[in-house]
Amino acid sequence: MNELQSVRAILNYSVDNGRPIDYYFYEPETAVVPNPPGTDSHEMPIYNGWPVAAQLSVDREGFEIHGFDGDFRDFNHDNAIKAVFYPQVTHFVIAHTGAKRVLVFDHTLRKRMPADLSAQTTVQRPAVMLVHSDYTTTSGPQRVRDLLPDEADDLLSRRVAFYNVWKPLYAPVEELPLAVCDAQTNDVGDMLRMDLKYADRTGEIYAMRYSPKHRWLYFPRMAPDQALLLKTYDSETDGRARFMGHSAFEDPTSPQDAPPRESIEVRVMAFF
Repeated sequence: MNELQSVRAILNYSVDNGRPIDYYFYEPETAVVPNPPGTDSHEMPIYNGWPVAAQLSVDREGFEIHGFDGDFRDFNHDNAIKAVFYPQVTHFVIAHTGAKRVLVFDHTLRKRMPADLSAQTTVQRPAVMLVHSDYTTTSGPQRVRDLLPDEADDLLSRRVAFYNVWKPLYAPVEELPLAVCDAQTNDVGDMLRMDLKYADRTGEIYAMRYSPKHRWLYFPRMAPDQALLLKTYDSETDGRARFMGHSAFEDPTSPQDAPPRESIEVRVMAFF
C-alpha cells in the first residue's frame, strides 16, 4: 500500500469521551450540551486506489469500484431516479454481491452547499466531511424492521447487508472526492455510536475515532460511468468487513477552478 502514490489531507475524526456523539438536524427548543462529531482532525495519507482497484473486495476492504452505465442524467427529477436509476443500482448490487434480493430505499444528492440547515433538503445535502459509517449493529436491523415489518423476522434470520452505491452525476470528480477506509485496518473500538437527532426521531450511525493504523484510499477523477460499492452494515460475523468508514475531503491537488463535485449515493439493503 505504501508504494502507491498518495496525497496528505485532513480527515475529521471524533473524540471518544464516553458519551454518545450527537448531531442535530433541527434547532432544539431547549438548551442542550452537544457532543459533536468531527472535532479530532488528523492529516492522513490517502492513497490512489486505481492501481489496486481490481484487487479490492467489498467483503475484505469493505468497498469495490466498477463500471456503471453513465447514460442516465435526469438527476433533477426524483421520479425518474426511482423509475430508471434505482433498477440499474439493483442490478449493479446483485451482480457484484450475489445477493438474492435487493431493496433500494433512498438516495441523496451531494454537492458543496452552505452549512445552513434551511438550505438542505431530504435528498440534497452537502458532502459529509466526517469519518463515519452509515449503520450500527442496532440501526441496521431496525431499518429492516421499519421498512419490511411483516418480513423482518424471517429476513433477519439470515444474512443481511447494507450497501451504498456512490457515483458522480455528470462529470469527473475534481474536488471533494470520497475517501474510503480499508475495513481490515479498523478495530471494533474505533466505531463510536453517533445519534442523529431529527425533530421526530433519533437515528444512529457510527462516527470513528482516530487510529494511525487506518489505511485510506480514493479514486481521483472518478467518472460518471464508474461507481463505488460501499458496505455500511453486515449481519455476518465470520470475519468479513461489517462496517466501512468514509469521508469527503479537500484534495490539495484539486485545480483551483475545479467544477464543484456533484454525486449521488443510493442506499440499499441486500438479502442472502
